[in-house]
Amino acid sequence: MFVKDVMVQNQVGLHARPATFFIQKANEYKSSIWIEKEERRVNAKSLLGILSLGIVGGTAIRIIADGVDEQAAVEGLVELVESGFSEEAR
Repeated sequence: MFVKDVMVQNQVGLHARPATFFIQKANEYKSSIWIEKEERRVNAKSLLGILSLGIVGGTAIRIIADGVDEQAAVEGLVELVESGFSEEAR
């Protein structure tokens, strides 16, 4: 199991569009992946799960992966979150 905390950078947080990017990235990995916010944990490959967390900009989340590519999965997803989902580039 590999775990890393990250701060959501983009102002609007993980609404539908960035959540979709996150899920697409998560699905590139074989590992089971979860997002944790406070005491709630959801499947990182589930749009409804991610949206149910209500993650807004400035929120700290924990990304957890368990499987053959767990470290690559967590690091890839942390990098995506830290990039602000490239929304600032618009």
